Amino acid sequence: MSGAREGGALPAGSLIGIVAPAGPTSAERLAQVPPLFEAAGYRARLYPGCGARHGELPYLAGDDAARLADLHAALADDEVAAILCLRGGYGCMRLVDRVDTALVRARRKLLVGYSDITALLALWACECAPALHAPMATSDLVLPERAADREALFWQLRRGVRAGDVFAAEATAVPAPLCALTRPGVAEGRLVGGNLSLVAALQGTPFAWPAQGTLLFLEEVSEEPYRIDRLLTQLHLAGVLGAAAGFVLGSFTHPVDPAAVLRERLGPLGKPMLAGWPSGHGTPNRPLPLGLRARLDAGARTLTLLEGWPEPA
Repeated sequence: MSGAREGGALPAGSLIGIVAPAGPTSAERLAQVPPLFEAAGYRARLYPGCGARHGELPYLAGDDAARLADLHAALADDEVAAILCLRGGYGCMRLVDRVDTALVRARRKLLVGYSDITALLALWACECAPALHAPMATSDLVLPERAADREALFWQLRRGVRAGDVFAAEATAVPAPLCALTRPGVAEGRLVGGNLSLVAALQGTPFAWPAQGTLLFLEEVSEEPYRIDRLLTQLHLAGVLGAAAGFVLGSFTHPVDPAAVLRERLGPLGKPMLAGWPSGHGTPNRPLPLGLRARLDAGARTLTLLEGWPEPA
């Protein structure tokens, strides 16, 4: 495989496979992807589904079989060092039960994405393969206003992820009501989660990670407070919230501040909670490794990784 090194770092010249397991994108944005990766010192391979759109279900980037074939091809390709998703939308829940998990385990290739990609990130985490909750190609990286997020992602890819790495969240850019939800305390566990809607949708399926003792990261976009309430209540009834060791709350973007419902649903649990983590559909959207054991210090606003990414096979 091309150029893997300590902590799964991707050296200059590595080939990154771009796949579209969820929604389609415009030809204009797609054309910007290869030059963007070249400018960062990488090569990009666009798989066929990146330019596709389902004829009857236009919210999908092609049919399920084609999208799955691209994902499997990127996994199997010896030259591809990591897989980055084109964009979110919807579609990954239609694929998770057909992903070749033996191939995921055998190749241990980094998967990068967020939003709808939460479903695949959960699968990667369950298979002990490296997963990075981070900006995607055409929904984020090609946008001029996301330059800082783009630089942060490429820095993380060049460095990799190692035991002892400390990720910190500055409080200055966090809305005061959300930041006030932070409950100081220290907890250790496996860092899991992603988009709240997808985390809830995975419950009751074989693709939900074991909840006991986890550090649960959640973010959401454009959901009314009552819908966030319903999703959190589902996680409560499924035992996920009670089993968690602590919470990390990313961006919750909506004109109506969701702080009240987050406080009411999560506060009484009395667990360490760091609110205002800079990841999710808002700005900034910084990379966050998932599936690894970590130590949360909510008062210090830090996550310290207790293990790093494995080397690809």
